[in-house]
Amino acid sequence: MRKTLLALMTVLAAGTASMVGSAPAAAYDYPYCLQGRGVGIPGECSYATYEQCMASASGRNLYCAINPRVAFGQQPQRRMRVYRDY
Repeated sequence: MRKTLLALMTVLAAGTASMVGSAPAAAYDYPYCLQGRGVGIPGECSYATYEQCMASASGRNLYCAINPRVAFGQQPQRRMRVYRDY
């Protein structure tokens, strides 16, 4: 019974330590997207260089394009004017 309890506590401690030490992944928009039939728009945007994207597209009838989220950036939000009658 003691060995079972000790093993359980060790597993729980290891699980807790691994959860405390991990951080959420940061989102990053890569500059090139793999596009074509079956991939969609904007496509698979996981390429840091054009050469990486072209190597992945080779022989697959796909092409590379600039990621629209990177090219156009975050568009500013327009504010609506509210007119009030007092």
